[in-house]
Amino acid sequence: MTGPAPLHTDTEGVDGGVGLTALLVAAARAIETHRHDSLAQDPYAEHFVRAAPACADWPVRAEQAPGGDDNPLWGRFARYFGLRTRVLDDFVLRSAGTGARQVVLLGAGLDTRAFRLDLPSGCVVFELDRAGVLAFKQRVLTGLSAAPKARRVPVPVDLRGDWGSALTAAGFDPAAPSVWLAEGLLFYLPGPVETHLVDTVDGLTTGGSALAFEAKLEKDLHAYRGSPIYTATREQIGIDLLRLFHTGPRPDSRGDLTARGWSASLHTPFEFTRRYGRGPLPEPNDALEGNRWVFAHKPSP
Repeated sequence: MTGPAPLHTDTEGVDGGVGLTALLVAAARAIETHRHDSLAQDPYAEHFVRAAPACADWPVRAEQAPGGDDNPLWGRFARYFGLRTRVLDDFVLRSAGTGARQVVLLGAGLDTRAFRLDLPSGCVVFELDRAGVLAFKQRVLTGLSAAPKARRVPVPVDLRGDWGSALTAAGFDPAAPSVWLAEGLLFYLPGPVETHLVDTVDGLTTGGSALAFEAKLEKDLHAYRGSPIYTATREQIGIDLLRLFHTGPRPDSRGDLTARGWSASLHTPFEFTRRYGRGPLPEPNDALEGNRWVFAHKPSP
């Protein structure tokens, strides 16, 4: 197994690079929140968008986007993020309902589940991300006098480093069941770092724990460079996602978990569009075609 890279001390915030994608997701959640048929409510999302100079003119409602829902970025792609938010909300709530009292958000970004979800009494939410991202998030939430519904523990770390030690030092108990999310994270990491991350999750979890993560199956991500979603994201807000995604070989993390005794299911986002009745469906030259959502459970002894 390849170990972690040395711990980086940079405090990159949300004003560039991968950090800027946290604001993209926040804008999408804001748009979803204001839809009449919303799948997920995040009243904090638009405040993050408005607090960052880099995206001060981004829409936070579908009608503010050119073309509205026909806009590939603020229509279809934003709806994808809204669907993903709802599916993972439900995953966390189900896992908490069956005994997990620790929620770990890997690459938490501007996630507000500690504030939004009605988690059972005694739940604690650990938010792992770079210090700069967490600091921006805290400034906005403090300005709103926002109060979490569960105990919230920010853990400033670089996930390329020894984040497991930082998590346990922050109070995480490996002997108690936990639920983990890696939402929109793994394809930004080099393959060996993803492998180390999954190894660390396995080593820090006991039976009754669960993990959800997003993966991409394409062997050549650039095959969809001209897709409407990637093109609109580049042209409208200057984020070239394909330059941010790591293009090296991807590990089979689902297979690795299965080999360690986890049960793991693989799904397309379109399955949940049909289940919930809202969200993207397949289309030609579709950048979402290779996206997969994995839900894994570690059985109790």
